[in-house]
Amino acid sequence: MTIDPIFILASALAVAVLLASAATHKLRAPARFARQLADYQLLPESLVRPVGRVVPLLELLIAFALLVPLSRGPAAWVAAALIALYAAAIGINLWRGRRDIDCGCAGPDQVQPLRPVLLLRNAVLIALALLASATPLVRDLNLFDSFVTVAASAVALLIYAAADGLLANSPLLLKLIGR
Repeated sequence: MTIDPIFILASALAVAVLLASAATHKLRAPARFARQLADYQLLPESLVRPVGRVVPLLELLIAFALLVPLSRGPAAWVAAALIALYAAAIGINLWRGRRDIDCGCAGPDQVQPLRPVLLLRNAVLIALALLASATPLVRDLNLFDSFVTVAASAVALLIYAAADGLLANSPLLLKLIGR
C-alpha cells in the first residue's frame, strides 16, 4: 500500500523528535535513568549500567536514521520494536502489580507511575513508527508540502506533550479534587 509522503515524513519526524528527546533526558541524568531501569527488575544488576548507556545512544541513532530517506524504513521498524519493548516492560510490571515505580517516560524532572494507559500511548507510538516505514506514493514535493509536513509533526508532538503532561500529572490532579 502506498501512502502520501507527507504522512510518512511527518510521522518519521515526530518519532525522531520523540526518540531524540528521550535520549537527551537519559543522557542528562544517567544515574537517574539507571535507577529507573533497575526499578523495572527485568535485567540482572550487572547489565543495568551498560544497558543504561546503550539505550540513549540507540535512541539517537534511530532518530537520525528516521530522517535519512535510505534508512527510514528499517529505522522505523527498529523504532517500533524499541517502543514495543518499552511497552512490554511496562506491561510486565503492571502484571506484577508494580504500579508505584517511575516509568521513566516523563524526563528527569517528573515522576510518572506505571498505568495501563501508557500501553495505549505506546501502541499509538508504534503505529506512528510503522506508518513511517510505509512505501510513499511517488510524487514531487513542493514548499507547501514541506510546511504541511513540519506542521503535522508539530501538531503530533504537541498532542503527545499535552497527553503526556496530563498522564504525568493525573495522580496529582485526582488528589487535588479528592479522588
